[in-house]
Amino acid sequence: MNTPQTEKLKVFALGGIGENGKNMYVLETDDSIYIMDTGVMIPEDGMFGIDKVIPDITYLEENKQKIEGIFLTHGHEEHMGALAYILRKIPTPVYATKLTIAFAKELIKGIGTPKKVNFQEINENSVLEMRNAVVTFFRTNHSIPDSVGICFHTSQGAIVHTGDFKFDQSHLSQNSDLGKIAEIGNKGVLCVLNDSTNAEKPGYTLSETVVKQEITDVIYNAKGRVFAACLSTNVGRIQQIIQATIDNNRKLVVVSPPTDRNFDIAIELGYLSMPEGLLVPVHDIGKQNDNQLVILTIGTHSQLMSSMMKMANGAHKYVHIKERDIVIIAASPTPGTEITVAKVIDKLYRSGAVVIYGQKKIHSSGHGCQEELKLMLNLLKPRYVIPIQGEFKMQRALSKVAESVGIQKENIFLPNKGDVIEFTDGEGKYSGKVPVGNVLIDGLGVGDIGNIVLRDRRLLSQDGILIIVVSISKAQKKVVAGPELISRGFVYVRESEELLEKANDIVAKILDNAVKEQVLEWSSLKLKIRESLNQHLYEKTKRRPMILPIIMEV
Repeated sequence: MNTPQTEKLKVFALGGIGENGKNMYVLETDDSIYIMDTGVMIPEDGMFGIDKVIPDITYLEENKQKIEGIFLTHGHEEHMGALAYILRKIPTPVYATKLTIAFAKELIKGIGTPKKVNFQEINENSVLEMRNAVVTFFRTNHSIPDSVGICFHTSQGAIVHTGDFKFDQSHLSQNSDLGKIAEIGNKGVLCVLNDSTNAEKPGYTLSETVVKQEITDVIYNAKGRVFAACLSTNVGRIQQIIQATIDNNRKLVVVSPPTDRNFDIAIELGYLSMPEGLLVPVHDIGKQNDNQLVILTIGTHSQLMSSMMKMANGAHKYVHIKERDIVIIAASPTPGTEITVAKVIDKLYRSGAVVIYGQKKIHSSGHGCQEELKLMLNLLKPRYVIPIQGEFKMQRALSKVAESVGIQKENIFLPNKGDVIEFTDGEGKYSGKVPVGNVLIDGLGVGDIGNIVLRDRRLLSQDGILIIVVSISKAQKKVVAGPELISRGFVYVRESEELLEKANDIVAKILDNAVKEQVLEWSSLKLKIRESLNQHLYEKTKRRPMILPIIMEV
């Protein structure tokens, strides 16, 4: 393997550092750029009406002639959900494994790209000779099949992105390739971008063997229906539920959103094994005895919770939760959704169901805990470590893990998004910053919602809006109609007549004075109305609604 000479290597994150989701990392050599993952993030509190958040790729757009391709580690949305939006701006080859490409194509179909995407299928044995690096891959064990780590071989040493990983030695998992990881480490690793999601947790991640047995036992002991809720991309968990259904001589009903085809894709490609006769259509659920059914609910995290809430409320078209139903929630709450999950669980209990969600071992994380992180670092033996994928506390925890296996503290970088780490002659240092930020997706709009719009939405959510409508004739120098006050989300009109009448009088007085003095400049008139009403309303209510004067000239 001949590795091209590179004077400088730059590594930085456009997302996925100091936050959960939106994973996107970049390796820049002398005249090439390699992009690792293109993830989305669930909107944070205060991002009213926003559907998802993707990274700002201004730097990549300015240097698109250097981009060699996008390399995806696996098929979760927090690692590839922004792919369609990125490809609109930067048409470039996408390198990924078979299942990841299938999920990516389905994801892109719902969003759209201007040109046909150039997908290049790779596997753990692929070797790509690029302009300034040779790229290889290694198999990792995660909660979705076909997950890989990525290794960029350069003249200064290897730059390794571990991807999401754990070390589960059970036969139920696609085992991480320990031999290949060790081989990469023996050849010399300059820097590793290491998954830090579970770096705060000691020990090892729960084995899938234990999870499979727990799920089987729950179904075996159930007297009635069993509901199992899990992510449609967690193919391994779905297969465990299918097998537990078979082992207990039950039938399977699958409830999924019409837009989510991940289940069908996994079956078509052979990643899920489903014997004939096991599946019962959801509309035939009433024809089966309760003790013969397992009802699998799949989708994204938000779709799962929405479906379960509808079932608990009796609002689902086909399926309603009832007494003695057992509900297994085999998915971890994503950061920011804990309150929603708690409300759904509470509603399920109120419907009479028995909910199994945390107290039993019916779910296992796809990320390695401290002992597995130590093993990865010991196998790779990197000179430098960059903790990625998680909040700062997780990155800090991984830095402590790295120190415990002998990596020097000064060789562990804890960058912010956009901080550039530059390597020259094998020595790493901070070197400048690239533009970073959030691009907000709202419906079909990409990046058209900014801080000003979010501020307005926040104000509307807090104290509502008061609209003042008035018609003025400049020719006749008089008010023709109005003022009319319209309140939305501020006060209940029928119970606040005195307050609104006083506000109306204030506006009328301002308009009369403006007409008398013949000062009919709209902007100054609107400003005066806003200032006067704002002061009056705050004195009376201690609220500050958005005040929107609308002056029409007739």
